[in-house]
Amino acid sequence: MSDLLERLRGRGWRMTAQRRVVAEVLDGDHVHLTADEVHAAAVERLPEISRATVYNTLGEMVTLGEVMEVATDGRAKRYDPNAHRPHQHLVCGKCGAIRDVHPAGNPLADLPDTERFGFTISGVEVTYRGLCPNCAASA
Repeated sequence: MSDLLERLRGRGWRMTAQRRVVAEVLDGDHVHLTADEVHAAAVERLPEISRATVYNTLGEMVTLGEVMEVATDGRAKRYDPNAHRPHQHLVCGKCGAIRDVHPAGNPLADLPDTERFGFTISGVEVTYRGLCPNCAASA
């Protein structure tokens, strides 16, 4: 059973066939699929699953905090099941590929008190941008 499925079951989330398939599609490392990509992969496993069911299921998973929405540069939102391990993203500016990265250190430590303007900070999102190896080779 996938980590995401285990987490959802641990929360007592009712596991329908449609929800199970969406969770299975999202399972894995460096998964950052759009809703349409999730739907296409889910249809291969469960042909009768509707686009609306996929969108609703993704929304519920985000609300539960088990999946994160990742938006980059006006592209379609992507869904990241790695919601419980702090990480940052590396994004290709050409093809939009996304990889999870786990640099050492605490990005909050790099923000001096004088730059916090009295904010109580609850989180940090860092996105590294560049070209993936395939796009760099074709440039």
